[in-house]
Amino acid sequence: MVRTEREEEGKRMKLSSPAFESERSIPRKYSCYGANINPPLLIADVPAGTKTMALILEDPDAPFGTFVHWLVYNIPVDNRIEEDSAPGMQGMNNFGKRAYGGPCPPSGTHRYVFKLYALDTELALGEGADRETLEAAMDGHIVDTAELMGLYQKKSGIFR
Repeated sequence: MVRTEREEEGKRMKLSSPAFESERSIPRKYSCYGANINPPLLIADVPAGTKTMALILEDPDAPFGTFVHWLVYNIPVDNRIEEDSAPGMQGMNNFGKRAYGGPCPPSGTHRYVFKLYALDTELALGEGADRETLEAAMDGHIVDTAELMGLYQKKSGIFR
């Protein structure tokens, strides 16, 4: 694997949340069983030359393969994504909506991975792009990436 100059210097973009720690439980508020709003996210060490950012939230533990909960792109460069916000153009998630869809596992504990991409361009996409279209548009424009993984477990007796 080819290492970038940033990696060799030990500088990597970082993604965290004041609402939950990495590899810990995501609060119910951010799930389909709560307010179903996105958690606040903090971004550190965005590389120079970044023009926009993109974010994909996915559940790799879904019963029928990876499930996309949120796609946002052409996010202005900033060090924060606010709670309950639409910080850029929203793509179509696997719920069939252009919106955040919080953790909503049918059973057990699932991992939810927030993947942030620093891009060297604004993407020529309209609202509602699907994941494949977004990834194709980002190809060759990714300057750096960061991930934050949280867990969510459906509690027994909780129904939508």
